[in-house]
Amino acid sequence: MDDTFNKVTADLNKGIFYPLYFLQGEENYFIDYIADFIEAHALPEAQRAFNQVVLYGRDTNMAAVLNHARRFPMMADRQVVIVREAQDIPDLNKETGVKLLLQYIRQPVPSTILVFCHKNKSLDKRKEPGKTVSKMEGALTFKKLYDNQLPDFVNRYLRENNMKAEPGAVQMLCDLVGNDLSRLVNEIEKLRIDLKEDQPVMVNHVLDCVGVSREYNIFELQKALVRADRLAAANITAYFRSNTRRNPVIPAVAFLYAFFSRLLVAAGLDKKDEKTIASALKISPFTARDYSTALRYYSVPRLVQNIRLICEADLKLKGVDSGSASEGDIFRELVFRLMP
Repeated sequence: MDDTFNKVTADLNKGIFYPLYFLQGEENYFIDYIADFIEAHALPEAQRAFNQVVLYGRDTNMAAVLNHARRFPMMADRQVVIVREAQDIPDLNKETGVKLLLQYIRQPVPSTILVFCHKNKSLDKRKEPGKTVSKMEGALTFKKLYDNQLPDFVNRYLRENNMKAEPGAVQMLCDLVGNDLSRLVNEIEKLRIDLKEDQPVMVNHVLDCVGVSREYNIFELQKALVRADRLAAANITAYFRSNTRRNPVIPAVAFLYAFFSRLLVAAGLDKKDEKTIASALKISPFTARDYSTALRYYSVPRLVQNIRLICEADLKLKGVDSGSASEGDIFRELVFRLMP
């Protein structure tokens, strides 16, 4: 789980609200969760009609947002102003809007909770608005979770909603959906509807109810091959097979040829540590880590065989001895045969 998210939600549950939030980054789920919580809990329901306003970036401007923020609450201790899709505020990145925002940051209204929901990206910290916003207590930047963090997220969500699942089901759900947290939550809610009360989520439930909704790419396939992860490779290959227009097979095969060719070079080095591999292949030490891992699973004879298999698949994709097999079928068979 994101530590920033855990901290701010702990404060919110205690009734601690900052006068100004700037929620930004690539993971929209966390942004929506915090904004929704503030909208639902910062004010009693009876006070919301006069003291809570929700604006949308494309339909407003910075002056209008801050005019709302500077009002005094009516028969209440505070008011709430939430700006959804704040990245679409027309003058957010223009001189006039920037000047107004910076003025408000320096002197926010204590009786207002102002929330900017800036989705899919963050302000540039090299520029004054980004620098100033990043120093705020309520400035929160949310990145996409890594794949190895997803099971913790799912298990926490299940606990909070009084649901249980076997570990294999949680991992299967993460493998099929990927790190789109909003989609993960939607799939869990679909499972909840289909399950009886107190019935745990099992692998077969996930397979029955959850489709392959993750948008895989060739780099994730390479990671699966590096780890010799047959399940992940099968899921990714199934996605490629059903989306050959979005994921052309011939370039994917060329990518695999380049990968296994470099891996063969790495296998021939006297030293196979990450630093040596990075230097020899002229790749980053981070990427070299994958090559070092892959060498545990692929011997030199196996690498030579894989390169031959890739060349054969390339010829089939170009019409040589392919028979009636489709591109997707050829690619699926290739990946299956490449695995150690």
